[in-house]
Amino acid sequence: MDGNRATSVREQHRFNAKNLQRYLAGKVKGVSDRSVLTVRQYSSGQSNPTFLLQSDGHSYVLRKKPPGRLLPGAHKVDREYTVQKALFSAGFPVPQPLLYCSDAEIIGTEFYVMEHAEGRIFRDMRLPGVSAAERTALYVCAAETLAKLHSIDLATLGLVGYGKGAGYCKRQVLTWTKQYKASAHKEIPAMDQLSDWLMKNLPLNDSDISLVHGDFRIDNLIFHPTETRVVAVLDWELSTTGHPLADLGYFLIECDSVHLVDPNLRSCCNAGFPSVKDLISVYCHCRGIPPSIPELNFFVALSFFKLAAIAQGVYARSLLGNASAPNAAEFGESVEPLAKVGLDVACRSVSLTHSQQLASLQLSSSAETFIYSIYVHNGTYIFCSAFNEHASKYTIQSNCCLFQEVFDYYTKHEHSPQRWVTPPIIEDLKVKARAAGLWNLFLPAVSGLSQLDYAHIAEETGCCVFAPDVFNCQAPDTGNMEVLHMFGSEEQKRVWLEPLLRGDIKSCFCMTEPDVASSDATNMECSLEKDGDHYIITGRKWWSSGKCVCVCMVFPCFRHGQHSMILVPMDMPGVKRIRPLTVFGQDDKGSGFYISVFVCVCVCVCVCVAGEGRGFEIAQGRLGPGRLHHCMRAVGLAETALQLLCQRAAKRQAFGKKLYQHEVVAHWIAECRISIEQTRLLTLSAAHALDTQGNKVARKQIAMIKVAAGRMACKVVDCSIQVHGGAGLSSDFPLAHMYSYARSLRLADGPDEVHLSSIAGMELRDQLKRARARL
Repeated sequence: MDGNRATSVREQHRFNAKNLQRYLAGKVKGVSDRSVLTVRQYSSGQSNPTFLLQSDGHSYVLRKKPPGRLLPGAHKVDREYTVQKALFSAGFPVPQPLLYCSDAEIIGTEFYVMEHAEGRIFRDMRLPGVSAAERTALYVCAAETLAKLHSIDLATLGLVGYGKGAGYCKRQVLTWTKQYKASAHKEIPAMDQLSDWLMKNLPLNDSDISLVHGDFRIDNLIFHPTETRVVAVLDWELSTTGHPLADLGYFLIECDSVHLVDPNLRSCCNAGFPSVKDLISVYCHCRGIPPSIPELNFFVALSFFKLAAIAQGVYARSLLGNASAPNAAEFGESVEPLAKVGLDVACRSVSLTHSQQLASLQLSSSAETFIYSIYVHNGTYIFCSAFNEHASKYTIQSNCCLFQEVFDYYTKHEHSPQRWVTPPIIEDLKVKARAAGLWNLFLPAVSGLSQLDYAHIAEETGCCVFAPDVFNCQAPDTGNMEVLHMFGSEEQKRVWLEPLLRGDIKSCFCMTEPDVASSDATNMECSLEKDGDHYIITGRKWWSSGKCVCVCMVFPCFRHGQHSMILVPMDMPGVKRIRPLTVFGQDDKGSGFYISVFVCVCVCVCVCVAGEGRGFEIAQGRLGPGRLHHCMRAVGLAETALQLLCQRAAKRQAFGKKLYQHEVVAHWIAECRISIEQTRLLTLSAAHALDTQGNKVARKQIAMIKVAAGRMACKVVDCSIQVHGGAGLSSDFPLAHMYSYARSLRLADGPDEVHLSSIAGMELRDQLKRARARL
């Protein structure tokens, strides 16, 4: 809760702070008879007055009934306390409730106290001050939170008898009609007409029961200070058990229809607002229900009626002098316009949409749409919902577009030095991605994402081989940044990690050697000799890019325990790049791979990562997440290849019928889909194991996905090439380049055969353990 919005207590809400302090002393941490308790009032809120309490470095929030004569059944702070306590115990994001006091002698009314929740509260539904991409993600996050609330089992919460159950919609119409009439200051025909329509058009199924919030909107949510997630849902005064779609309808009108009431809010349709259709898809996917809501107009009309009745009540309290907000008198003017909008919704079968479609999907640059699609996945598990089906159409198009534009650049400069320069479109997109907060998503300590979270993002970026670079999530920089983050000294982090995180420099990883079988790392010959406070490095490495700094795996004298990792600036004297390497005869686009020679390269001992002899230990920590990222990118690549295959099979005709009508092609399509789904699920399982059990326990699963993903990607791309015929080998399609990437994946980070041997060894040990356990 934003303490900056708290002001001095308004005259009509003053109470005896000393009485409160004596009551809280010993019950709430930081409050004693000797401490100084400060009380300030939040300016927001139209119902129960809310106060910020601060004492001895601790902050709390107090909610109480307003003083004076109140409408019957309103301002039930005891219900707020009860439901928050149940939800907090269930792990749902609410501030922790601490105590409830029914004794009106303490401060004049009953009240309860809860923990102060830090974060962002947006009082303006347009969410000013955030990027369009984050604005979209915040609304999506709100929809997910609402779905999570409606998915909680009432018995688990211990709230089976909390409300009256079935018949909620009818009770809502009757309740708000009663509340409106009790506070009405004049006749408003639109309110009476809307009430009548609602009673005559109640949903046929009014027995769908869950815990409902009753006032679910953006300004009742506290978002994390920097992340796109809800840390607390506030204001449970109207909560009960009833039809969950009443909450959804109320939330949706804020996203789409409020600008009809206030012309000043028409700008809410600018970039960054998801359409109602998309939000419904997100909500329904998270709840596991069909996305079709035939009676949506009833719930939206009910929400407008409820808003109008609330506005009337706020205005009535202003007349009585006990309103919580200083602008309460203005609410009387909004009752009739709200009722008229509700009537307009009621009298037509509506499907709410923005007056403009989701702006992110209308950008002229399809690559900017790609940035949007990744942001949607940030911190969520949506990867096959209807929402993504809407976005994926644009994602595939933008991926192909991005690929073609970048590939055309490299083709144009194939024989010039410009082929080693990053194309302008990539640099432009980097600026936009970083401004949108889509930067270094792979690193949990920076992004807050788990490996399972990032796996979905890696799949999306894998759809285009150039995409990871846009978000500073490209190999080998990701692995090297992980090494420095986990094992680097403070000085190494300052000199190398921070510039890498900013995207100011690039790195490479030097392990493989041309003169030995590097699949057995103990064969490495690149040597490291200590000379006082310096090391001398001598040897040959290859498949290293010509970048600013390399993480070099070297071999001082003995086997596993003696390998070390050294940071070597590529402009050091003695570091020579002999010649660029090609993959299937083509340059690696962007930076290129080289044979590099280290001729008596002298570096300070301070560049040794984590100390001498820890190279293998560091490599295992680096390769787990890195292999996972490679595999999910391979899934994304395969999805694009299958998309292209299906498009080609549907368009081309041979021997009197479409290609997909030939049984062999149909079988390829089916087998490709099966392989992709199998690999995705296996990789997500490995990501979960990595998150929950760590690198060591997840080793077998990581090795399995490394084999499965490379084989799968090769198979799918090869089938797509076959369906495209000669075109599949040309630069007119990205398939040839995709195949070279997929085939090299079966060698990168160790060939399949090494992983298979490891898997077999681990499986035999696991079987032996199980056999012993059965004895």
